[in-house]
Amino acid sequence: MIIDAHNHPDWHKHNLTRFLDNMAQFGIDQTWLLSWECPPDEYDPAPHHPILLATEAGPVPWTNCLRYVEAAPDKFVLGYAPDPRRPEAIDRLQAAIDLYGVRVYGELKLRMCYDNPDALRMFRFCGEKGLPVTVHIDYEFDTGQNYPRRSWWYGGGIEAFERAVCACPDTCFIGHAPGFWAHISGDDRFDKELYPSGPVVPGGKVIEMLRRYPNLYADLSARSALNALSRDPEFGRDFLLEFQDRLLYGRDTFDNRLQEYLNGLALPSEVLDKIYCQNARRLLAHTGRV
Repeated sequence: MIIDAHNHPDWHKHNLTRFLDNMAQFGIDQTWLLSWECPPDEYDPAPHHPILLATEAGPVPWTNCLRYVEAAPDKFVLGYAPDPRRPEAIDRLQAAIDLYGVRVYGELKLRMCYDNPDALRMFRFCGEKGLPVTVHIDYEFDTGQNYPRRSWWYGGGIEAFERAVCACPDTCFIGHAPGFWAHISGDDRFDKELYPSGPVVPGGKVIEMLRRYPNLYADLSARSALNALSRDPEFGRDFLLEFQDRLLYGRDTFDNRLQEYLNGLALPSEVLDKIYCQNARRLLAHTGRV
């Protein structure tokens, strides 16, 4: 079984039909569908952006996730991440759990520090409900323009995220995106290059945090994770072996590069099984359905 633990509806020109065909093409049995809700000035509205049908709720409204789940309930797991800065956010999430069976809080991708009091309140609520929390971290890189934003930073960096993970030990967090995966290495390039290359330097914050916090998991989706694993192949294989119990296969797109990479490493079958599905199933077991 293969579970894609990170994807979005109507994403990169894939509607429901194309999405299901793509899953069948690459042997994916189930996908976690994550929302991305945020104010309009917190995401890039440029025409080349893959998000073409954003609404007042943000780039990926959770109602689009719900539409897919209702059409193919065996193929999709429902995610939803209301903005924790909103006063009704927890009530909205509770209603979505009760009425529609939301099982993942994600994707959280906002211009806020993830250790602020509103975020911590939401994370602790997710811990009480057994919902894993998927976060996107990006550092500040100049867009070359003044408006609508000079940069698209999210999360406040790895230190703010670590404080949240530490403050909410009963909540399972899933790290994702360039600002998370650049910290696989102990060098100082995390805020200078989106996708650092070259040998991994000892002292990477991601490794330190995975060893220190049993409630931290990592999502292997998107270019950022594959770059982190493949920039130093020998290290990447050792990393997959060491953290085999806390890594989730995911795509955040519709290609098959990650599967091809993982299948080419001659990993033990039990390790691949954990990464491809068992770790994701274990996280969802707390919601009462697998």
